[in-house]
Amino acid sequence: MVIYPAIDLKEGKVVRLKQGDFQQKTVYSDDPLAVAADYAGSGAEWLHIVDLDGAKSGERKNIKLAKKIRKKTGLKIQLGGGIRSLKEINELLEVGFERLVLGTLAVKDKDAVAEAVNSHGPERIVVGLDAKNGLITSGGWQEVSQYSLLEFSELMLEVGVKYFLYTDIARDGMLTGPDLQGLAKLAELKCTEIIASGGVSSLANLKKLNEYPLNGVIIGQALYQQRFTLSEALALQSKKQEKGDLDVI
Repeated sequence: MVIYPAIDLKEGKVVRLKQGDFQQKTVYSDDPLAVAADYAGSGAEWLHIVDLDGAKSGERKNIKLAKKIRKKTGLKIQLGGGIRSLKEINELLEVGFERLVLGTLAVKDKDAVAEAVNSHGPERIVVGLDAKNGLITSGGWQEVSQYSLLEFSELMLEVGVKYFLYTDIARDGMLTGPDLQGLAKLAELKCTEIIASGGVSSLANLKKLNEYPLNGVIIGQALYQQRFTLSEALALQSKKQEKGDLDVI
């Protein structure tokens, strides 16, 4: 299970929202590059970056900063927020971002998602499953669609999507623990590369998530509030991997 430390960018600063509410914003750093460098120094391989300005308005205002973070730290970047066209997908992947998260575009144009997967490969495209009361949202979590979580997941599987990022919006930024029930339902659909997001508050949460067939987990608020360190989270995963290797032997 990959640990994806998260940096949410708004107006060039590292922030966190509660339940996706732009009125409930906490600024954690004015220096995103320093935060990313610290994660890299702790042993991270991936960084999950969200352009919140882009997610809300469609105007991607933090891409230059994301590029700088990638160049300076060497971290693999999983980027989301405001990616609304195939042209933007092609441009962002061509400049070197390893993986893109599609939210609003996926809800509004499944054919565009299919083309992106076919053109760039399923490993470089993630579809965001941002759920509120069981329904998929878009537009920076501000618009509720008619799709249920499972209905939308099945639709995306049909067009070739492999990677899914599941967020229970009610838990995001609340440190109340991940939505294990929702993750179990997605696993039953044969969503093989699920990334869990929202609610992680402790190493115990990570240990529990290890019991599920996940690609990884995104951690944001818990790191900023020092519930545990990234080094501790990565060490936990390393121990699990070593145990798994021993079990195989």
